Amino acid sequence: MPEDTLLSIDDIARLRDALTAADFTDQGIAGRLGPDAVAAIGRGDHRAALRATADRDPLATLIRLFVCQQVEPAPAVRAALAPLDLDEAVAGGIVTDAAGCLRQGVDLQPYGDRWWIVADPPAWTHRGGPLPANHVLGLGGASATLAAATIRAPVRTALDLGAGCGVQALRLGAHAERVTATDLSRRALRFAATTAALSGQSWELLHGDLAAPVAGRRFDLVVSNPPFVVGPGRATHTYRDSGRAGDAICAELAAAAPSLLTEGGTMQFLANWAHVRGQDWRERVSGWVTGTGVDAWIIQREVSDPASYVRLWLADAGEPADPQRMADWLDWCDAQGIEGIGFGLVSLRRTDSAAPVVRAEELRQQVAGELGGHVAAWFDRQRWLRSHDSGALLATRFRAADGLKLRQEARRENGDWAVTRQVLALTDGLRWQEEVDPVALAVVSGCDGDASLGEQLTVLAAAYETPAWQLGAMVTPLVARLVERGLLVPAAG
Repeated sequence: MPEDTLLSIDDIARLRDALTAADFTDQGIAGRLGPDAVAAIGRGDHRAALRATADRDPLATLIRLFVCQQVEPAPAVRAALAPLDLDEAVAGGIVTDAAGCLRQGVDLQPYGDRWWIVADPPAWTHRGGPLPANHVLGLGGASATLAAATIRAPVRTALDLGAGCGVQALRLGAHAERVTATDLSRRALRFAATTAALSGQSWELLHGDLAAPVAGRRFDLVVSNPPFVVGPGRATHTYRDSGRAGDAICAELAAAAPSLLTEGGTMQFLANWAHVRGQDWRERVSGWVTGTGVDAWIIQREVSDPASYVRLWLADAGEPADPQRMADWLDWCDAQGIEGIGFGLVSLRRTDSAAPVVRAEELRQQVAGELGGHVAAWFDRQRWLRSHDSGALLATRFRAADGLKLRQEARRENGDWAVTRQVLALTDGLRWQEEVDPVALAVVSGCDGDASLGEQLTVLAAAYETPAWQLGAMVTPLVARLVERGLLVPAAG
């Protein structure tokens, strides 16, 4: 752990003692404010929280200072931070002077009930213009998305590329024996070092651009919330701009996976990608990893039109309205044939298979539970399918996934209802839906775990007066797809 932290290691320990004693944790804050006030804070409404903290005991003062971004009296802040000396807190930038009172100097945010994240104050508290170029983000929507999507199996070594203040590294520290984190910004590494020390963790922190500081090394798990903004390559803010044009930063990360991962290792990163006129985005993004020796699951969660996308990122940094800046960015999009920008997750696993699986698909529906568990299950299903050829599938007994439903659409024909569409739908997990024909539905209906797929097809072949081998050739690819999506499950035993 480098000593370049906002406070000395001893003072960080004192700050941790103060936060712990006050119960400045997610649970402590929720208990003090109640669910309605906590929900209101998420909408930017601090009124209920301020009413609940009017007495200014240590927890109340910390909530008002770091959650509600209020200016607080020095005596109350001194009492809330003790045993950390207030002068040391000011010198370290934890709090700053505000006309004789004090306001937050950093974003000091509980993360669960035993960790804290230290970053720059949120964008909406920044006064006097746009965010500085070296602004260090705290826990935001993108970092929370990646944290929820990361596979949490125990690993020996983990790497966080572009660590920022250390949100991902903090979560990695709970299930990795050793954590390495890199960042191009030395200022971000200083925040990350403080986050680690305050939360009782120790990471290897390396300065440099993405994977450059770890060249030649391999890891069991690699994660990244990179500066993925799609643009002409102009780097004005390190947290969002990579200096690469278009979506090259994401293509670069994908290409680095084989050399960064141990055998069976996994890389996961958030990405934005361009939807280019005349190109299928799936083929384009799949091309980042095709032939590299990794299984890949690339899921698109949303798509933005260029104008909305540019407005979002200009506003995100608090940049003043600049019609020319926006016009230049949109002109660049037009010149590149960019009609939209997709946002999603890229998950890659190094494999020794001669035929890695690469899937790029939409996943717009709401997902039940953290996405990371579903990603892990997807890779497990790929491994299972790779070990089961058509013959092995026919010998397997399957059952329908728990909660699988059949939805039918019908129209009136000659006074009767005629079914026109049948859809199998998962009501939990990834909530996939698959349209099926009558033969496929008959197969799934017979998957009760008792008969093998081959035994089912023998019965169906007689009913449909079709050779069993022909029916098998038609059905096994469908069954493989239903297994991949979790609609069918190999029966135990």
